[in-house]
Amino acid sequence: MLNLATLLEQSARRTPDKTAVIFDQTRLSYAELNGAANKVANGLRRLGVQQGQKVAVMLPNLPFFPIAYYAILKAGASVVPLNVLFKRGEVQYHLEDADAVALIAWEGFLEEAAPGCAATPGCSTLIVAQAPNSQAELPAGALPLGALLAENPSTFDSAQSMADDTAVLLYTSGTTGKPKGAELSHMNMLLNATVTADRVMLLTASDIFLCTLPLFHSFGQTAVMNQAIYLGATISMIPRFDPLKAFEVMQRDRVTVFMGVPTMYFYLLNHPEADSYDLSALRRCVSGGASMPVEVMHAFNKKYNVTIMEGYGLSETSPVASFNHLDQPPKPGSIGTPIWGVEMRVATPDGADAAPGELGEIAIRGHNVMKGYYKRPDATAEAIRAGGWFFTGDVARVDEDGYFSIVDRIKDLIIRGGMNVYPREIEEVLYAHPAIAEAAVVGMADPALGEEVKAVVALKAGQTVTADEIMAYCKERLAAFKYPRSVEFRDSLPKTATGKILKRELR
Repeated sequence: MLNLATLLEQSARRTPDKTAVIFDQTRLSYAELNGAANKVANGLRRLGVQQGQKVAVMLPNLPFFPIAYYAILKAGASVVPLNVLFKRGEVQYHLEDADAVALIAWEGFLEEAAPGCAATPGCSTLIVAQAPNSQAELPAGALPLGALLAENPSTFDSAQSMADDTAVLLYTSGTTGKPKGAELSHMNMLLNATVTADRVMLLTASDIFLCTLPLFHSFGQTAVMNQAIYLGATISMIPRFDPLKAFEVMQRDRVTVFMGVPTMYFYLLNHPEADSYDLSALRRCVSGGASMPVEVMHAFNKKYNVTIMEGYGLSETSPVASFNHLDQPPKPGSIGTPIWGVEMRVATPDGADAAPGELGEIAIRGHNVMKGYYKRPDATAEAIRAGGWFFTGDVARVDEDGYFSIVDRIKDLIIRGGMNVYPREIEEVLYAHPAIAEAAVVGMADPALGEEVKAVVALKAGQTVTADEIMAYCKERLAAFKYPRSVEFRDSLPKTATGKILKRELR
């Protein structure tokens, strides 16, 4: 038997007085965090939440998130994390699809969360987390989370979930069709956090994590929250990424571990006040969620005297699948090698293993692979094939040393006049241009060629460059069929809450 909430319970027993969570002036010890989670678990039980049911959370990076997350797990229910940017229709869709019986939401999100919950027949309970001394009026029938914290005991006998029970129902971003819920088991999530902490990143209880990755995302949950809680380390929270706030907190709390997506590194690297802050305590930097431009990685490493470790994974793999390990030479631009207990291969269209250097689709097998997509047996069968291999939809190659390198998403592939064009290759060239801050390459319908290559860029402050100059720059560095034939300028590129550029919007 196993429950992911054991991570918190063990650390609370081992170091009860150690600071678990910092949020500006608020500090919670491990004993206080575990006690608060126990109170909410008792409250959920009294509200009728049963083992195996689903409870959704729509919370920012505040101490309320780990309190609610581990409380739901303690009660034997599954956590359904919702993107905090969802509109009411999206809230309703996810609650209905997940069969959620309750929603715990931050008061600042009620304008969308409350009507979304009210429109979902099976979601009978709305619990609202509020700031201290909040005067906000709650919707009719809603319960303040503060009442659960005030009225329930701080001890709780956690549900004895089985290793294969669903701990988290994590929805994919839905780049094609409706989002699907990946069922991640207690064992999936627990092993992913512990293996990555102990065998990949070599982290310790003395580390201080900056938590700016959204915790509703698998990267934030596993690589920040669950890893830190398992170790008995400290998490310093920022509700949303802001470079100045990140600098301030990293200096104030002597942050040693920073996990981010490439856009976060870019903003930290290029911020005009970057040199005003002391980041000398940093010892581990990790990038994931999207491909890290090599130019950005080299510049950040040099400026802050660190080595960014780039890894790879998906919601369906809990999420970590591979990493540039510390005990092996890193290869910038590579996603490294599989973590302990995980196998990866590059498969050709006929399912065979690709030769070194040959392009194919990444397939993954191991303790990190989801149980399947909730209520979608056809989609599960399409993704998890013979032998338990999960096919990712990512185009990659593997070299003679076993290091994997992502080329692109299969769905992002541009076919121009019968030739395959991989946007990431062009984006690497664009990011090396001294005037370009952000870049994305997409395919546009073309009557003659089927698709034509288009670049969408945002320039660095104070820089000017023309579309013709950018196209000429790319033409010098890329084969004739690859360079963009049009360039669109924007102030910034649309992104998900995790900082991934939204190519579907650009298309």
